[in-house]
Amino acid sequence: MNPHLAELQPYPFERLAKLLAGTTPADKKAIYWSIGEPKHAAPPFIAEIIAKEISGLSNYPLTIGEGELREAICDWLKMRFKLEPDSLSKDKHILPCNGSREALFAFVQAAVTPGPDALVLMPNPFYQIYEGAALLAGARPYFLNVDAQSLLPDFDSVPEAIWQQCQLLIICTPGNPTGAVMPAAQIEKLVRLADQYDFVLASDECYSELYPNEDQPPVGLLEVCAGMGRIDYRRCIVFHSLSKRSNLPGMRSGFIAGDADIIAQFKLYRTYHGCAMSPPFQKASTAAWRDEPHVVANRALYRQKFSAVLETIAPVMKVAPAQGAFYLWPETKTDGTEIDETEFTRLLFARENLTVVPGTFLSRPAQGINPGANHVRMALVAPLEECIEGAQRLRNFVESL
Repeated sequence: MNPHLAELQPYPFERLAKLLAGTTPADKKAIYWSIGEPKHAAPPFIAEIIAKEISGLSNYPLTIGEGELREAICDWLKMRFKLEPDSLSKDKHILPCNGSREALFAFVQAAVTPGPDALVLMPNPFYQIYEGAALLAGARPYFLNVDAQSLLPDFDSVPEAIWQQCQLLIICTPGNPTGAVMPAAQIEKLVRLADQYDFVLASDECYSELYPNEDQPPVGLLEVCAGMGRIDYRRCIVFHSLSKRSNLPGMRSGFIAGDADIIAQFKLYRTYHGCAMSPPFQKASTAAWRDEPHVVANRALYRQKFSAVLETIAPVMKVAPAQGAFYLWPETKTDGTEIDETEFTRLLFARENLTVVPGTFLSRPAQGINPGANHVRMALVAPLEECIEGAQRLRNFVESL
């Protein structure tokens, strides 16, 4: 077996189950703010299309995906990120995938040359797939601690020797678990660093369609490249998904886009990988990428939940409104009360039957600190009524400390 398997750490939810084992929760309806699994209804037309296209299961799908799907993705990218009509090609720049998680993991395996000096840089806290993919590719993760105020990685503190060893930099915007959005100027700086030190820049943008202000959507990496006049998107790759945008996590549908040379090589890898999307799901995905009203309605639901929850808990906890995604990242220290994130999580479960994730389960010690300490992640995926109830339980718990 791959010796790097021994380096993998338990997944956050495995650690959470162990933390809460033996603790009897309060006799109240369980509310789960732990797993970031969308709970809103999927668009009704999706099931109709899958049922209509079910005969497609009789055919092997192509790794590159159907042209109609790639065209829909291409059109969506141009519309969403203000790209010029001739700046993106469905035949050169796009690859459908079975959700961004699968693609992120596979991409690291294809992009990294293994060796003792190989580094994959990633935010800290982070989505654990980044770390596991780097380890199994034969590289070392290098964790970029987020700044306590901006909740974005501090790229200025990275030593030049680290940039010289960097083969791949992964960013996530809007971020999981912080909800922070990276500004265009910072992304532009990273593009220039990729040129200077010859590494690949991979942007996980699976939360890009969840944001609080309809007039201020988060900027994307391809959009920044286009603004720099780099419509070859050299060294730059983005990952998108229908899981959060369209409430379709079970369909496992997304795409990779960017540098045509990298896409061509990754297509070769995926041809051997054997991970093409099923034909009925490709048809449904085509319709989903071409429909925006259901996405606008989805954002409105999250906006209601964030407003209600923040109104209740902000007076008793230090918590910043999320700039994107569906998470809150509050501090567990309140009014001088010293309680670490694991004990906060365990007591909250015991007294209120409300489940959250300790920040240190989503981060690693790096450069002398652990940026997940004294934080918890809350995923506001439950229905509005449950989120309102959960917020009141959380406030009651904090006030009782």
